[in-house]
Amino acid sequence: MNSLRKPYFKSSILLAAAATLGLAIGLLSDTARSEVPAETYKALGLSDDASPKELYDALTKRYNDPEAGAGTGSLSKFWEPIPISKYLNPRDFYKPPANPELDATRAQCVECHTEASPGWVHSWQKSVHGNLDEIRNLPESDSRFYKKAMIVEVEGNLRSMGMLKEGEPLENVGCIDCHVGVNKQSGQHQTDLRMPDAAVCGTCHVKQFAERESERDTFKWPQDQWPEGRPSHALSYKANVETAVWAAMEQREVAEGCTFCHTTQNTCTSCHTRHEFSAVEARKPETCAMCHNGVDHNEFEAYMLSKHGTVYQTRGDTWDWNAQLADAIEKGGMNAPTCQFCHMEYKGKFSHNMVRKVRWAFEPTTKIAENLSHPWFAERQEAWVETCSNCHSERFGRAYLEFIDKGTIDGIKITEDAKKVLVKLHEDGLLPGQKTNRPAPPAPEKEDGPGNFFNLFWQKGNNPSAVEYEYAEMWEHHKIKHFKGLAHANPGGYTYSEGWSQLVKSAVRINDEDSKLRDMAELKATVASLAPTKKGDILDLNSPIKRALVGGLGGLLLLAGLGAYALNRRRKE
Repeated sequence: MNSLRKPYFKSSILLAAAATLGLAIGLLSDTARSEVPAETYKALGLSDDASPKELYDALTKRYNDPEAGAGTGSLSKFWEPIPISKYLNPRDFYKPPANPELDATRAQCVECHTEASPGWVHSWQKSVHGNLDEIRNLPESDSRFYKKAMIVEVEGNLRSMGMLKEGEPLENVGCIDCHVGVNKQSGQHQTDLRMPDAAVCGTCHVKQFAERESERDTFKWPQDQWPEGRPSHALSYKANVETAVWAAMEQREVAEGCTFCHTTQNTCTSCHTRHEFSAVEARKPETCAMCHNGVDHNEFEAYMLSKHGTVYQTRGDTWDWNAQLADAIEKGGMNAPTCQFCHMEYKGKFSHNMVRKVRWAFEPTTKIAENLSHPWFAERQEAWVETCSNCHSERFGRAYLEFIDKGTIDGIKITEDAKKVLVKLHEDGLLPGQKTNRPAPPAPEKEDGPGNFFNLFWQKGNNPSAVEYEYAEMWEHHKIKHFKGLAHANPGGYTYSEGWSQLVKSAVRINDEDSKLRDMAELKATVASLAPTKKGDILDLNSPIKRALVGGLGGLLLLAGLGAYALNRRRKE
């Protein structure tokens, strides 16, 4: 994979230094274009020589189209936003504050917020946005030198959109550029103020915006295992608001806990924390940890407890985090992969599309396992082999990837076997309270079977029953953790402490509960059969089995009485 050793901006940077500004802009535009997948241009109805403005306009039109996943979703009538929602989905819910009443200039924004929210200002001042000239004056030996080309690229984008005059440099990126409009000189605080969404960031960073949005176009499951473009960062909010129990929950503050991670569709700040937007921060595994952790997808924990994570924790402080990912090994000193290196890399190049190699998705299922030989899955497997080959032999990479697949299939099988037991209990009406105390979940959630996702977030009476909750944890927690442990090379994460051991525990509990519920049902049926056949009868003892049972019960009662008598006498003595 020699392409990884050659920064994909290097040739453009050298040309930019040697050629005129106009020529450099043209070459950089070609470079930017090459990083946006052809599938995206096709989906947008554009040719790959479209201008930045044409690309951006097509991207934002789709980005804001409810038919393409924008907005509050088809279940919005069942829920209402709460105050924090305006920051999680700013396009639909953000409204400027009533005060102050001010037509603020660029300088006034900084002056006021130095007092009102100094943390914002200090972060911005340390950022590239706050001092573009510092980047422009970097020597080629500085690992941040590649950002000079990015500034030229951004200026070319803005000229294409008519937001920057020909030959005019971009002085800085201040509050107004993001919160009112690029290159605006003032803005009405009460009416013009906006909370930036991903499209606002994309105004300058067209290529990065297009790469992120390309997750929709490069992710089409061959057997419809998942909806197109999902699971991904580009449609994460759609996946959130279209989940029935999320919309049904009365506890909106709890529900919005899901949105805090599913807001990646709406903003870029999950990875690039405002107001510094540090690339160094965005390149470290801890940035991914906020969302990629916990009982349903413990990628961060699995990575940190793997050999890769161990090297990162013991040697990462010696790496140059200012080096772009394409230079991370050769110039940055990286000797173990991070989340970003593995998931942003595709066939030797790095981009904001992180799903081009995904095969198992969020939750491994039988429908995926049965189709792994399909060319779509095989091609993605080959892309992973290339990624692993940056540090390992090809033979090792293939062996471990096969190891992941077969171990994951084992996790699927034990889960599916447990599901059959639960489904049969439900079909036979044997779940606790199933016929007496099982309220229906709130709309729009529907109870279309036992052990569904809503069991983890809603409860009333015997809905769900304990055995259903156990199964919901099994498929939505343990099975996924088992796969994540395998995929991130954390042995404890898929064998003993998590994964397989927990799957076995749940399977044992489900089978025990099945035995208990069926034994109880049989006992109840037997007792019911002993009921008087007509008014006045005490017992119908015509059956030898019934007489034996009654005799046995009588004997047990006699023994219990004698035991109690003996115990009482001993206490008196």
